[in-house]
Amino acid sequence: MDAQSRGRADEIDPADQWVLNPRTGNYELRLDRSAAQQQPPVAAAPRRPSSARTGAPATPRPSSPSPSPAVPGPRRGDGPPGRRTGRKGGGGGGRRKRILVITGGTLAFLLVVGSVGAYLYYDHLNGNLNVTDVGDAGTGGFKKDQPINILVIGTDKRSGAGNEGYGDAESVGHADTTILFHVAKDRTNATALSIPRDLITNIPACPTKQPDGSTKTIPGQRGTRFNTSLGQEGRDPGCTMRTVKDLTGITVDHFMMVDFNAVKVLSTAVGGVPVCLAKPVDDKDSKLKLSEGEHRLQGEEALAFVRTRHAFGNESDLDRIKTQQQFLSSMMREMKSKETLTSPKKFFSLAEAATKSLTVDSGIGSIDKLTDLAGELKDMNLKNVTFTTLPVLDNPAEPVGKKATVVVQTAVADPLLQMIRNDVSLTEVEQKEQAAKDAADAATKAKQDALLQGGRAAAKDVRVDIYNGGGPGGSASATLTWLQNNKGVTRASNLGNAPAKVDATQLEYAPNQADQARALADMMGLPASALKMGSADAAPKTPMKLTLGADFKGAGVSLTAPQKAPEDIQRVEADKAVCAK
Repeated sequence: MDAQSRGRADEIDPADQWVLNPRTGNYELRLDRSAAQQQPPVAAAPRRPSSARTGAPATPRPSSPSPSPAVPGPRRGDGPPGRRTGRKGGGGGGRRKRILVITGGTLAFLLVVGSVGAYLYYDHLNGNLNVTDVGDAGTGGFKKDQPINILVIGTDKRSGAGNEGYGDAESVGHADTTILFHVAKDRTNATALSIPRDLITNIPACPTKQPDGSTKTIPGQRGTRFNTSLGQEGRDPGCTMRTVKDLTGITVDHFMMVDFNAVKVLSTAVGGVPVCLAKPVDDKDSKLKLSEGEHRLQGEEALAFVRTRHAFGNESDLDRIKTQQQFLSSMMREMKSKETLTSPKKFFSLAEAATKSLTVDSGIGSIDKLTDLAGELKDMNLKNVTFTTLPVLDNPAEPVGKKATVVVQTAVADPLLQMIRNDVSLTEVEQKEQAAKDAADAATKAKQDALLQGGRAAAKDVRVDIYNGGGPGGSASATLTWLQNNKGVTRASNLGNAPAKVDATQLEYAPNQADQARALADMMGLPASALKMGSADAAPKTPMKLTLGADFKGAGVSLTAPQKAPEDIQRVEADKAVCAK
């Protein structure tokens, strides 16, 4: 009908319809409704002589058996036999109809069966996913105009055929390999921060969903290994998310968890992961035996490579982390390669392996939601993805020669974490992207810089109300005490919790309070972006409003992010192949 409305009724008849040919099992497009249907189902109408176009009597068609009852006959209102003899271009009708029967029938079959198959496969992939409800441990969903923080957890759980012999066969699955993947707000770069499993830290109390739907709060624990934030005493991935937030000051949006088996199936799905060895390896513990040079690892060999801790460096867990980062970088390059993206076999194999291997939170617990997340990451260049490790030192509480755990190296870790919290990239983004970003931010930056220009009020003249809008418990009280005792700000007040939580600390003030705002910003190390100036002057003795956000680490800890990473942090660039040493 649409074709007729566009003036092409000479090509398509509204009475035409798709019908099933019981002899072939194919759908076919029937173009004649009476005499044409007396022909065998697949046969096209014979070519008519030129007299059909001049009004001369048409050549009679030979008779044929009646059509199968399964093939519908003509619809009511169809014209008498031969009614199409006057159609324009009738001389080529037979050939055109034959093509339409073949190509049209095939297309219809693909559309119908393909859509059903796609739906079933989509539903199948959804069924592969394991989903865990972590309550309010995460944000419940990433925002398109905000940075994204995903906690990737590799457990030492021995699930999957052939994995029982690795290490502790009875392990419930601890946070053996943990990476906080921070995606920048503008999606041009990402930082992957590894957290050592043997780091001594505090694990907070964790509300955990039980199989019967109830919630059980697992008590917190101080001064224990980070990897026990999962599995131990029934802790779930939400507990690991809470531990990471307390440790880094970074709120985690989602988690993705995999076990030993995932390394085997994912490396196999991409056709192997290329690695380079600077020396031959023969590790009896992990059973990794490889010659010096380049290899493509999958399955058991891939798992052995990421598990070995005696083959490279000084045989510590920190060197194993570096090797794992190199392996993951190589796997990312393989997944983004043309060979993977253009191969249906590899693509579907990867989709199957990934969904079967993943456990995720309910915020991304469907293919739809994972696709949305992938859409946020798809255009990122791997040269702007940097792997690094939380800076640590040997635990001073352990005897010399028996160092088994580590503690945070605060002097180096604080500026690194501050960069991540403030969305500062560890890598150079493409010049073109950086130029565009700089141009867009130039006006805002100039305005912010101007806020810090000018005089400063004396500490005794600074009036401020302090609210806790996401900092650690007791932050408002601690800040008040620090300002009064250490900085001489006697006109400050603690007003408790803010009406709503905020991600970043902010200081709201009136234009005639600018000198007070600058003074307080200097004392607390607030960046210009934290200063929010109102439009109207305030009445005398009106206090400013300081809201401590999720980025607040403590009174006296500067919130001004460095623009360059510390020189001595460990790093692996995702776009570069490096030989393991």
